Amino acid sequence: MNQQADRKTGIQFIVFLIIMILTLYAVTSGQDLGQVMHALSQMSPLYLGTAVATALFFVSAEGCMIWYLMISLDGRSSLPRCIAYSFIGFFYSGITPSATGGQPMQLYHMQKDGNKLADSSVVLMTVALVYKFVLVIIGIGILIFWNGPLRSYLDSYYPLYLLGLSLNTGLVVILAAVMLAPGAMQGIVIGVERLLVRVKILKHSEERERKISGFVQGYREAVEFLTTHRRKVAAVVLFTFVQRASVFLLTWIVYRSFPLEGTDMLTVVFLQASVYIAVDMLPIPGAQGITELMYQGVFKHVFTDGFLMPSLYVTRGINFYLMLLISLLVVIGNAVRERVKRE
Repeated sequence: MNQQADRKTGIQFIVFLIIMILTLYAVTSGQDLGQVMHALSQMSPLYLGTAVATALFFVSAEGCMIWYLMISLDGRSSLPRCIAYSFIGFFYSGITPSATGGQPMQLYHMQKDGNKLADSSVVLMTVALVYKFVLVIIGIGILIFWNGPLRSYLDSYYPLYLLGLSLNTGLVVILAAVMLAPGAMQGIVIGVERLLVRVKILKHSEERERKISGFVQGYREAVEFLTTHRRKVAAVVLFTFVQRASVFLLTWIVYRSFPLEGTDMLTVVFLQASVYIAVDMLPIPGAQGITELMYQGVFKHVFTDGFLMPSLYVTRGINFYLMLLISLLVVIGNAVRERVKRE
């Protein structure tokens, strides 16, 4: 990575830290810490450990899908390495608005490991498309078959849910169009290159044009391969449903870890899914602040008897901040690995 990219990442990380500090202040201000600690002491260690394992599965599952598709395209990366790509993506997605930074960093490291740029691009786009597709299907299902309870629990956040679902649906349509129309992809890449040359950001280069042509051709071949191996794509779709359900189920596991009863599993899972769908596309690093605020409004009738804020700290702490910390360690470990290889 060049110095400009490193500087941009540094700025994004600083912005992320500022938002995180403000969020932590907002969700802890005015709280009785003694009462919070007492509530946390009542958690079941077994359920707490299960929640952590579930969060680790959620992040690692993306790496498993990357590996599954890459080996179909003769990729060079092992399963552990693909899981590392997943954590790297999680970290950069977490610190960039609308989670836009994850895939470019994954692509960068996949290419450095000797994987073809076109193959890696198609695999990551397939994973992203399926990921969003599953989220949209879940969101539409909740909207159609659970609309009454959804309106009741979300209350003033219901329009935000509709906005989030609409944005995700639009992205799925765009990704599908790019994936299924390689010719359009070629036009986009060439058009962007010519625009950059015209505004003098890039200089005309025949070598770059040859690379773009080779990339587009490889991209076309990879897409054709995936469209002729529909069973593999179907397997990824099914596994993504399991992956998505796991992060929603985590909140139910946290609910069960407290001495609470009265709310069924599907209600907790659907509510957590609705929060995720509502904030997923917002241009805030890690959707910090709005996620915590919406959680308090949506789950106030679920985590009763003083367990609302403790449940927020545990749920959000495990499925985002803990995973972000682990991902940061993977990023640092990867940097050390690359430095050793250069030496």
